[in-house]
Amino acid sequence: MTDERSLLGRAREYEPEALAELYDRYAPKMYSYIYRRVGDAMLAEDLTGELFVRVLRSIRGDKAWRASFSAWLYRIAHNLVVDHYRRLPPEPDNPLDDSLEGTGDDPAAVVEGAAQGERLRAATRRLTPEQQEVLALRFGEGLSAAESARIMNKSTGAVEALQHRAVASLRRILGGEEL
Repeated sequence: MTDERSLLGRAREYEPEALAELYDRYAPKMYSYIYRRVGDAMLAEDLTGELFVRVLRSIRGDKAWRASFSAWLYRIAHNLVVDHYRRLPPEPDNPLDDSLEGTGDDPAAVVEGAAQGERLRAATRRLTPEQQEVLALRFGEGLSAAESARIMNKSTGAVEALQHRAVASLRRILGGEEL
């Protein structure tokens, strides 16, 4: 694997091989992050593609990352997800997804699991964008508080406090059936 600093330098020169390697290295992580936030595979693919289009435009316009390339990508991904939700009507319909088909599991258990997953997604959508982001980074991506803080441009303590408030809010929402 190419040294990241060298790879990023070559990407700044708009070298096609370097850009392709950056995509191959980061697209799966960005897709996973976005998918956890939107819960729709096709939408996550579209937003991941848009993320890399923005990366290319920023590199071309010399408006790229300053310190951490990975943190910059997460920030762009976060902004894309927030923009997506801003464009949605207040209560979008969420039909059952393809994960219910052909799993071989007990159909009742599959439906119950899907219902619980949708209940959690609906509760998460009621959190602030920052609370949603910290949960996605900490639990979805498995990042440390320090890594999440760097991505969110906050202190580690602020991220930990934000995470605590987000989890407490989820408990309150789910416990009170405020959906």
